[in-house]
Amino acid sequence: MSLLITNARLIDPESGTEDVSSVLIENGRIAAVNEEGGKEVLDAGGRCLAPGIVDIGVKVCEPGERHKESFRTAGLAAAAGGVTTMITRPDTMPVIDSPEQLEFVTRRASEAAPVNVLPMAALTKGFGGREMVEIGFLKDAGAVAFSDCDHVTADTKVFSRCLTYARSLDALVIAHPQEPVLSAGSAATSGKFAALRGLPSVSPMAERLGLERDLALVEMTGAKYHADNISTAAALPALERARKAGMDVSAGVNIHHLTLNEFDVGDYRTFFKIKPPLRTEDDRQAMIEAVASGVIDVISSMHTPQDEESKRRPFEEAASGAVALETLLPAALRLHHSGQLTLAQLFRAMSLNPAERLGLDSGRISVGAPADLVLFDPDAPFVLDRFALRSKSKNTPFDGARMQGRVLATWVGGRQVYGGGAP
Repeated sequence: MSLLITNARLIDPESGTEDVSSVLIENGRIAAVNEEGGKEVLDAGGRCLAPGIVDIGVKVCEPGERHKESFRTAGLAAAAGGVTTMITRPDTMPVIDSPEQLEFVTRRASEAAPVNVLPMAALTKGFGGREMVEIGFLKDAGAVAFSDCDHVTADTKVFSRCLTYARSLDALVIAHPQEPVLSAGSAATSGKFAALRGLPSVSPMAERLGLERDLALVEMTGAKYHADNISTAAALPALERARKAGMDVSAGVNIHHLTLNEFDVGDYRTFFKIKPPLRTEDDRQAMIEAVASGVIDVISSMHTPQDEESKRRPFEEAASGAVALETLLPAALRLHHSGQLTLAQLFRAMSLNPAERLGLDSGRISVGAPADLVLFDPDAPFVLDRFALRSKSKNTPFDGARMQGRVLATWVGGRQVYGGGAP
């Protein structure tokens, strides 16, 4: 198979450049850039061509809650959103904490999803925080990282042993930094807004405390560590110190913490209830600056499907989370249109950096790289209708929002999995 995509505005996150050029795809890989050839030619019409998004932290509710999301529906949503690789979370029912469960997930994903699916496994059995999983066996079975998701391993001795063992196997540990006692039962960030709404709140210092503890243990053990969901300015100095000290540490931010703030909750709108809760506008701006400077490496969707029954409840009782596979790119483009981040910076954080952190050869437009690509029009306006989303669950905070940026086509390994190309 040979395809030449011409007249494309190439977004190159490695060089940080945007140039009108062409890409030749052969046998599922990029064969040439800015050259002629190919049996089939697609004129991109000056639209943007970028590496497919590598999304760390996608929840697919299979097994256990298939009515919320399946590998098929998540894969279709990912393809429509320009996500070519989903790194799936282990917080299913039951928890993915054994090689047999991991093999089931891998098999189901390969059968049903049109995009790449790479699973994470739990760090402790059943997320109990007491007994470490068989990291070696799970890594051999295909786990790309280990995480207890938002179930913080509170026992410092257990967590340090997990980190030590992970280091011996060169395994990546992904954590959700929070001080669990302070965070318990919270639904908002502490401050005037939470007080006026009467919502149970948590101080941003809970995130800093959790991160400081994790980084101290990483320094002690030398493990590879990724903080998946940094959301407050208070946590950034600790990350900067860890990097200066040469620790193998990276960090990610949720797209909702980059584009929304606590006031979007308004009159108890539960589609805006996520974990950690939406922060202040100052925190949001600090997250954008951290992505621009490289203190935060990764932008992710933290796709978390919840059914109507889970969300149509009083704010304190409603489930946390939002679907975001299809809204990740147009939401991120808000930062481009506001002049805060370039397209190259966005795709460095959404494609190149997560791929490099996980040791993948995707996330780039270079000869020999997999032809995992997304063609999109960054200026195409639309009003989001949640019922048009391909995810089974429709819990998006962007319902009815005016957005810019439409995916026109997505390729995975040179095979088109979404769209009909440029109009």
